[in-house]
Amino acid sequence: MNPVVAEVTARIVARSAVSRRAYLTRIRAAADQGPARGKLGCANIAHGFAASEPAEKTALRGRTKPNLAIVTSYNDMLSAHQPYGEYPPVLKQATIRAGGIAQVAGGVPAMCDGITQGRDGMQLSLYSRDVIAMSAAIALSHDMFDGALMLGVCDKIVPGLLIGALSFGHLPTVFVPAGPMASGLPNGEKARVRQLHAEGKVGREELLEAEAASYHSRGTCTFYGTANSNQLLMEVLGLHLPGSSFVNPGTPLREALTRAAAARAVAITRQGGEPTPIGEVVDEKAIVNACVALLASGGSTNHTLHLVAIARAAGIALTWQDLSDLSAVVPLLARIYPNGSADVNHFHAAGGIGFLIHTLLRHGLMHEDVETIMGHGLSRYTTEPVLRGDDLTWEEGPKASLDLDVLRPADEPFAADGGLKVLTGPLGTAVIKTSAVRPEHRVVTAPALVFDDQAEFLQAFQDGRLDGIDLVAVIRYQGPAANGMPELHKLTPALGVLQDRGQKVAIVTDGRMSGASGKVPAAIHVTPEAALGGPLSRVRDGDLLTVDALTGQLLVDDVFALQQRVPTGRAPEGEEWAGTGRELFAAFRATVGPADAGASVFPAYGFPQTEVPVVQPA
Repeated sequence: MNPVVAEVTARIVARSAVSRRAYLTRIRAAADQGPARGKLGCANIAHGFAASEPAEKTALRGRTKPNLAIVTSYNDMLSAHQPYGEYPPVLKQATIRAGGIAQVAGGVPAMCDGITQGRDGMQLSLYSRDVIAMSAAIALSHDMFDGALMLGVCDKIVPGLLIGALSFGHLPTVFVPAGPMASGLPNGEKARVRQLHAEGKVGREELLEAEAASYHSRGTCTFYGTANSNQLLMEVLGLHLPGSSFVNPGTPLREALTRAAAARAVAITRQGGEPTPIGEVVDEKAIVNACVALLASGGSTNHTLHLVAIARAAGIALTWQDLSDLSAVVPLLARIYPNGSADVNHFHAAGGIGFLIHTLLRHGLMHEDVETIMGHGLSRYTTEPVLRGDDLTWEEGPKASLDLDVLRPADEPFAADGGLKVLTGPLGTAVIKTSAVRPEHRVVTAPALVFDDQAEFLQAFQDGRLDGIDLVAVIRYQGPAANGMPELHKLTPALGVLQDRGQKVAIVTDGRMSGASGKVPAAIHVTPEAALGGPLSRVRDGDLLTVDALTGQLLVDDVFALQQRVPTGRAPEGEEWAGTGRELFAAFRATVGPADAGASVFPAYGFPQTEVPVVQPA
């Protein structure tokens, strides 16, 4: 085992001793109660099976067959979730064949950051993760279930489902993916057209044609953003079937894997003989494995929020510094857009997750000694599913990459580190992803230009006020307590234009960029955020700022002057919050935690009063 991976794991275990013990005590006590529906009153259980078919009613009256909860994020507007409309009948039939029974226990909302980019609705996006967690908990709250099947793909949906599932950590739970759409317009061409549109060189019709050719059918978007990072992480955590994450919808293999997921969920219930509670699967070693896989694949920066929140839901205290220290020793092994030109279909064809796990295990960068839904040991996830006629089997996956331009072994990486770093300094603590940033752009010192809204920045770009100057764009009052921490990915084309013109450009923000964070250096998730009096609230135009991704510093030239100032600008308030559902989330804005603790509204039960240690500004 790599000594840094071992040391980070050991300190997470030590830091989490009290909270993890409290969590395990709670879920083990729940498991000791046995099949919950066996203790329901007659009226209770009659309500629980009133709509079922006669055979299902008979099964639910008894106590021998495990009952699985299906929790689904289906809607038919979003391409990633549209395939789930066909899943419940398939899952129910497969569950019955495996000796169990299943009910659709509830649905959770699924919104798309791609649709809401730059719109008011994006201000609900991060909050939707915790709404999804609560919705999943409501679905599971009926005490009718011995296990669960979770159907979700995209940005906040999978983290929310997992947090909700961990609150019922005594239940064995299998996550069921839907797969990516087939490859469309190459991602590099899509980015080129976006940038041309930002410069006014192509019109809206050309832009729409390019976007429609990229996002063209059912299935997940094929770039390596948060949605596909989610899928990789669920597999590495041992919550998917091996090799199932990136199989396209509508294929025989996809349907076979869906049926097999239901059968496996039956097998890992107590009645199935292999009890595997999800709260026991997601432990400290599993969380470290997820961090390593995220870093090695160049995954989404959104998971610096989500992994921290997921870990906390399991009583585990993960910090940004843990991620940063792991990144220093975990090599970058994948080039998937926006960190390269390939999409996830190319990555999957080159060897995919199975090869990634194989090479990381071989070089001591992952823990093999973990529990999964397939049994003990992460090496089970170096296999790949194969359909032989009607029979689904798993065979050893490739032990060498089939395309070294997309996926490489750990001893021949694209870069020696995972490209994620914590920045600290008098402006606060931030994270930066450098895997798509060229070395010559990783240190930027330039005057600040301060904006309290992303629309102000875009207007300044359109007006030509950013032409020909070096700048660090400070986009503030974008944190979770200010306006829900929307993604600011709509700024990426404009920033890219300025950088391509030879200007020194960086962005510093207490908001998010996105899973598609790209070639412009971005110090994101700055905490303390401006709305809570953080240092960004005192930055002025012209302050000389430094974003240094090499040394991990976020600096201002005159610290004393910054500290003497009173804050300027403000977060939205009052009537500015009315409309698009935003007024319904006032309680979230008032109670949400900081970005480095996962930006969650949930209290961390069992954690010491000091909460999770965070990296303090220098």
